[in-house]
Amino acid sequence: MIRYLILLYFIACSATLAFAQQPEPEEEKRFSIDTPATLDFKREDEPVETKKKKKVKKKVFYGIKTKKGFTRKGFGDRVTYETFYYLKKTEKPQTFVRDIYWYDFTRKEIRKTTTFDPKKGVLLHGPYERRQGEVVLAKGIFYKGTKHGRWLTYSRDSVLTDKEKYYRGWPRESMVTYYDPSERKKMKEMIPIEFGEKEGFYYLFHENGNVAVQGEYHWDQKVGDWTEYYPNGKRKKIVSYSKEAFDKELKPYVKAEWNDKGKEIYKNTKMAALN
Repeated sequence: MIRYLILLYFIACSATLAFAQQPEPEEEKRFSIDTPATLDFKREDEPVETKKKKKVKKKVFYGIKTKKGFTRKGFGDRVTYETFYYLKKTEKPQTFVRDIYWYDFTRKEIRKTTTFDPKKGVLLHGPYERRQGEVVLAKGIFYKGTKHGRWLTYSRDSVLTDKEKYYRGWPRESMVTYYDPSERKKMKEMIPIEFGEKEGFYYLFHENGNVAVQGEYHWDQKVGDWTEYYPNGKRKKIVSYSKEAFDKELKPYVKAEWNDKGKEIYKNTKMAALN
C-alpha cells in the first residue's frame, strides 16, 4: 500500500513539472511601420544628397524626377505661399493610407483627399514649404502623395507648434503584423498609431492578400462605417459606429450584410434613417 502511494506521489509530481515546463503561447509579433521589409519599403526619412563628387540632379527625389510647383493665396500681409514638387507622370498611391496629397490642375491648388483620380491631378513628391512672407509656417517631405519623414509646423512668431514623423503616409508609430513573421511577405494587420493611440485607417487582411476588415480610428475609438469582406473580395458586413469618437449616444449596429455571392441578406433601414 505504501509503495502504491509513493508511486502515485511521484507520478503526480512528474505531471505537474511537465505541465509547468510547457512553453506559453507566443504572442503575435508586431513590427513598426518602418522596420526593414515592411511593405517592401526601404527605410528613409529625407532626400539625402550623395557625398560622391557627382553632379546633383535637380528636382530628383528618391530617384524620381519631379516638377516644381507654386501657389499663392490671400491678400496683403496674409498672403500664403506654397512651394512643392510633384510627379511628372501620373500614378496612384501604392499604400493603404487615409490622406492623399495631390496638385489639382483645375483648381490650381494642393488638395488632401481619401481617394485620388489621376485624371484630375498629380501626386506631390519631394520637399514642401508653406510660408507668409519670410516666416515659415510648415515644411516637410512627400513621397508619392503621402507625408514622409519629419514634418514641422510653426506659428507666425516662428514658434514650433507641432512635430510629427511619418513613413509613407503612416504615423511612424504604426504597427504591422504578418502571417509569416520571419519573412514578412504576407501582411495580416495594419494598425495606425499616433502619440500612443490608434489614429487613422485600420486594415485586416485575409491570407490571400485581400482586405478582410477596413475601418477608421479617431482618438483610439472606432468611428464611421467598418466594412468586413469575404476572402473573394466581396462585401460581407458593414458595422456602423458614431462619427464622433466620444459620442456615447449612438451604439454600434449592423447596417447591412451580404452572402459570399454578393447578394444582400440584411439591411437595417430603421437605424440608417435615423442617421
